[in-house]
Amino acid sequence: MKNLIKLFLSIAIAFTGLSSFAAGGFFNPNLDITEVRASHILVSSRKEALEIKKNILNGNISFEDAALRYSQCPSGRRGGDLGYFNRKQMVQSFSDTAFDLKIGEISAPVGTKFGWHIIKTTDKR
Repeated sequence: MKNLIKLFLSIAIAFTGLSSFAAGGFFNPNLDITEVRASHILVSSRKEALEIKKNILNGNISFEDAALRYSQCPSGRRGGDLGYFNRKQMVQSFSDTAFDLKIGEISAPVGTKFGWHIIKTTDKR
């Protein structure tokens, strides 16, 4: 088993290059991302979050207008913009989702102790 692991690692290093493998890029391309900028819409039920997301995706309302209209978070007044944050500044499920989204992508509803969030990642650095 140990030899099999060594063989796999050798192949991985050969195909990806030692520097990207050592930097962790082979396993997780987001490791070099230390902050994301995201917006969210906070509502009390998953059903409401799904309906709002559906309306955004159908083009009936923009994400920012939906945040202004429906979000229970004070960030709603700014179109849901939370600014930049690192992984430890938010609840883990929220951070994990924001970091995993592509820029401009909108998440499925994410439940936390605060309610249900629809998250849109707007930048990474």
